[in-house]
This record gives sequence, C-alpha cells and structure tokens, in this order.
Amino acid sequence: MTGTTRASRRHYGGRSDAQRRAERHERLMEAGLDLFGSDGYAATSIERLCATASVSTRNFYEEFSGREALLMALHDRITQRAMENALAALAGCEEDPLRDRVGKMVRAYITTTSSDPKWTRLAYVEVVGVSTAVEQHRLTWRERIIEFLVGEANRAVRRGEAAPRDFHLTAVAFIGAVNELVYYWSTHDRVHPLDDLCAEVTRLAVAAITSPS
Repeated sequence: MTGTTRASRRHYGGRSDAQRRAERHERLMEAGLDLFGSDGYAATSIERLCATASVSTRNFYEEFSGREALLMALHDRITQRAMENALAALAGCEEDPLRDRVGKMVRAYITTTSSDPKWTRLAYVEVVGVSTAVEQHRLTWRERIIEFLVGEANRAVRRGEAAPRDFHLTAVAFIGAVNELVYYWSTHDRVHPLDDLCAEVTRLAVAAITSPS
C-alpha cells in the first residue's frame, strides 16, 4: 500500500512530479511573457500570473521567489538566446572584416530580440528601473555584452582596422543606442524594414570603433 501511495505521488496522469513541476514552470514563464510583455510588469500581479498559468499561488512560490525572479528569468532566456545566436553567426568568420562581422552579429541579436514584440518590450523596457536586484541583473548582462563588444573592437585593432584605445565607453554608448533604436522601431509599428535597422546599427558600431582616437 505504501509503495503504491508513493508511486501515485510521483506520477499523476502518466507524468512524474518533476515533469508536472517543469510544466508549471513553463506555463508561468509563458504567462509572464504574455502579461509583462503586453500590460507591463508594474500592472501584473502574482494572482494574474497564477490565473493565466492555471497554477496556485503556492505553485508559483515553488518556482519563483516573486515577480522579480520571474522577470529576471525571462530576461535571461531572451538575452542568452540572442547572445548565443550572435556568437553562432560569427562562427567560421574569424578572418572577416569588421563591418561584416558586426553586421552578422547585429542582425542575429536584433532578429532574436525582436522576433516577438513581447520579447522586445521585456528585453529593452520592462527590465529597466524595477528594483535594485533587477537593475543589478541587467547591469551584469550589460557587462557581459560590453566585454564581447570590446573583444570585437580589439580584434579590429589587431587587424589594422582601428586605432588602439580603451573601447569600454564606446561599448556602453553603443548598447544604449541599440536599446533606444530597437525600442523606437518596435513602438512605431516597425515601419522601417529590419534590414534598415540592422544597417543603421552596424554603421554606428563601425563608425564608433574606427573613429580616430
């Protein structure tokens, strides 16, 4: 009897406890994307998230410590995928000139973060200024991206495409420009073609890196 009871606790409807918990986690992620990405983080309560995901409040707190944790998990997912796609776009292109490498990187990153308007809002808007914890999370990602961009700039220096200097502030300025451009584009019905947006961002990056020191 005890063994049967334990087995029934571990499996329900043909799914294990771990599988059902993973499903609840994913439903909460989907609910967070839907509500944060449409109504906004500030307007979304835990109760609404639970109702949308068809889970209990207890289930919510089994997965996340609060709304902030869910927001950061979503931001992680979006930004991680964008960075992975940017790196994949550069695979096998080690000898390509700066403009080509930047163009591939920019297109991969922006295409990923703008693939869903809700992704765009989460990546560029909702994650800003929420709290000290979320801001630190965002800044940690920013530093990773800065390191990546500075590496690309230094590669250009080694190839003789740019003069040697400290590119840290250049990378910070570039990130700010990209965030504002993509958000502007996404909130104006994407009237400009994606190709134009990527080309403009690429021009900005190349000009910033290759400008005289």
